Amino acid sequence: MPQILSFRIAILCTSALALAGCGDSKPPAQAQGPAPAVTVVKVAAEEVRPTSTFTGRIEAKDKIDLRARVDGFLEKRLFTEGADVKEGDLLFVIEKGMYAAAVEQAKGGVAKAEAALKLTDLEVQRQQELVTRNVAAQAKLDEVTAKQGEARGDVLGQKATLERAQLQLGYTEIRAPLGGRIGRASVSVGNYVTAQSTTALATIVSQDPIYVSFPVTQREVLAIRKERSEVGAPADAVIHVQLADGSRYARPGRIDFLDVTVNQGTDTVQVRAVFPNPDRVLVDGQLVTVVGERGKAESVIMVPQQSLQLDQAGSYVLVVDKENKIQVRRIERGEDRGARTVVRKGLEPGESVVIEGIQRVRPGQVVQPTETKPQVSACSGKVGTGLPIRTCATESA
Repeated sequence: MPQILSFRIAILCTSALALAGCGDSKPPAQAQGPAPAVTVVKVAAEEVRPTSTFTGRIEAKDKIDLRARVDGFLEKRLFTEGADVKEGDLLFVIEKGMYAAAVEQAKGGVAKAEAALKLTDLEVQRQQELVTRNVAAQAKLDEVTAKQGEARGDVLGQKATLERAQLQLGYTEIRAPLGGRIGRASVSVGNYVTAQSTTALATIVSQDPIYVSFPVTQREVLAIRKERSEVGAPADAVIHVQLADGSRYARPGRIDFLDVTVNQGTDTVQVRAVFPNPDRVLVDGQLVTVVGERGKAESVIMVPQQSLQLDQAGSYVLVVDKENKIQVRRIERGEDRGARTVVRKGLEPGESVVIEGIQRVRPGQVVQPTETKPQVSACSGKVGTGLPIRTCATESA
């Protein structure tokens, strides 16, 4: 009996050794995966100016409504709606038959009047010879001379009728008076159009350059003038347009006009800036935010808005330290500048801020950072009319 018990114990021990390593109670070590990859940007101090924002409206430099100047059926439409057209391009054609016939009829009237004038010229010449030889009375000469004047007047009248008929024939072709983008055709081919109609056939809007109009308070105008008068103050200001999605329009403009009167209801002066618009991003009537940078520059740190996080304690960013570990850094936010935000406190120049892969990491975790270069503004001075402005282009640091 003891031998059977010992045999069973041996079998159980052998099984346990096979399954658990013979009494080793430590679990096997789990292999750790690779450190998550993140994209970081190394922050640096930048010289920026205080900003002022205004609500502005995009205005086309030129806007033309195309209208019929003669009556008739619309025969052709020779453009694509929404396309760019050049000055002088043929856009609409109104039926020509009646107006071409009027031209030919006027030409016949001119020929008839010129023939009548030639006949009166001969008659006057004949009567002058007879009067000189005392064969005809002076009264007869006076009568044919008057008829000669009437014939000359008739020639002038017939030529004017011909010119008018030719103008009306020319009006059957409606051409682009300026280059720009043409809108939707309000009248379809085959419809009857009249010169008295108040409906435009289509509208042409110039695209490049384009205006941005916005009101500026008298206080801000006085502040700008004061800054310009101070010794060592910057001689220009930077004007940008911020679009509806919060992005900044890539091309800066220049102020070219200040209104000569003040709006008594709002105590503001209407200011107009002109912007290049080769890509047709800015559209007539569009509502935008105008951002003006002025005053003395100050050194600040700016981070991409995509790096900002928010919780109950406030704003923070994730920083990768020298050991490639994630650290939470509480910050004090400043104003937004396009796709970036000013950081007043909490960051030092040279620190690496995470901008991509934030959701995959946690504080204290080791990561594999990949650095990307931030976008900074490079500016060159240019002074506009009235208020100064400096043009800027965005480039990689």
